[in-house]
Amino acid sequence: MDFITNLFSNVNFELIAQLLMLSLIVIAGPVVIVLLAFRGGDL
Repeated sequence: MDFITNLFSNVNFELIAQLLMLSLIVIAGPVVIVLLAFRGGDL
């Protein structure tokens, strides 16, 4: 049990959250362009 609490106290959740948000934003750009291209929309 001590190992689990040690593991969670050493993890920086704010850094993980920021990296997750950054990756979602970076992935969202190309996804929108691909969706528009497949729908035949005007880019």
